[in-house]
Amino acid sequence: MIYSILALLAICISLNIKERKKSLYVQSLNCFFESLYDFTIEAYTGAILSLITFTRSLIFIRKDKFNKVLYLMILILFEGIIIANCYFSWAGVISLLPTIASIIRTYCLWQSDMRLVRMSGLTTGIMYGSYYIYYHSWFMVLGDMILFLAAIYAIFSIDFKPKRKRHLRYA
Repeated sequence: MIYSILALLAICISLNIKERKKSLYVQSLNCFFESLYDFTIEAYTGAILSLITFTRSLIFIRKDKFNKVLYLMILILFEGIIIANCYFSWAGVISLLPTIASIIRTYCLWQSDMRLVRMSGLTTGIMYGSYYIYYHSWFMVLGDMILFLAAIYAIFSIDFKPKRKRHLRYA
């Protein structure tokens, strides 16, 4: 259970970080802790996906080191690995939930726009939450509900922050 708590803290913190590289470092911690937790509950599709996304996050941190074509190929490679993982660790239709969430999240993290990263917290929260309901992992369900709410909070507090109006002074 400690791994799930650490994973939850890391992902919620990462959504509220404005700088992409720092957010990805914290998200890589989330992926690592979540993989440890998933292995302990025998949720192998999720565990392997978490290790894949851990590696993905570490590579995406170094986006500026790659030319555009190579970086696009890296995206396609990771999306392909995610799909292959679904095939090889297939446990029924339930395997589609973390797979689809990971495909969406990978694309959003591949972009430089942190708004997409925060928005992907919504789909991740819903799909992984449903995945963990299947595995009766109620703490992770609660965690994904918190992730969903943290994503909503981050979106509204960072992306839709009202701009201050200047008061006009008349002489």
